[in-house]
Amino acid sequence: MTTNKAQVAGLLLAAGGGRRLGGRPKALLTHRGRPLVEHALEVLRAGGCGPLHVVLGAAAGTVRERARLDGVTTVTNPEWAEGMGSSLRAGLESLAASGADAALVLLVDQPGIGAAAVARVREAYRSPASLVAASYDGERGHPVLFGREHWAGIAASATGDRGARAYLKEHRGAVELVECGDVAEAYDIDTEADLGHLE
Repeated sequence: MTTNKAQVAGLLLAAGGGRRLGGRPKALLTHRGRPLVEHALEVLRAGGCGPLHVVLGAAAGTVRERARLDGVTTVTNPEWAEGMGSSLRAGLESLAASGADAALVLLVDQPGIGAAAVARVREAYRSPASLVAASYDGERGHPVLFGREHWAGIAASATGDRGARAYLKEHRGAVELVECGDVAEAYDIDTEADLGHLE
């Protein structure tokens, strides 16, 4: 299967409640005139991913009302407060019926990661056994791509806020790192001070 014909789904994790941001859901923070969740979905789309699935949690109903999510499969994670692991599990479960060959996972609170980094990671897809991660000066970061063959193992190990970290560590020899430090910045919007990164 060639890289171009592969169906690499975009999976956006956008369930966080913004605990350190006074309880403001990260999906609804404004960036470039629209909710962060819309911006991130556009990044996935522009990077060549599809279909798109987004996992919502905190204020899911409000996010659905305020954000344009046309053509996107929305998944509500009732256990979002347990951490990113539960959202990753919910998202992979949702994708299982999609026929996608791989999932490219992006976090809603990393607006410094744009379509160029997504496209680079997506282009590194080779087969349903692929494991790919963006790297920044050699350090693994996001986005990450999980070939379909890894989904069950990742879901089984995704707990708390660790997401796929334990699985990737265990399979580090199989992870292809794609340097993205020249086209993206991997900061998180976690605290009030981080809000300065939003435009």
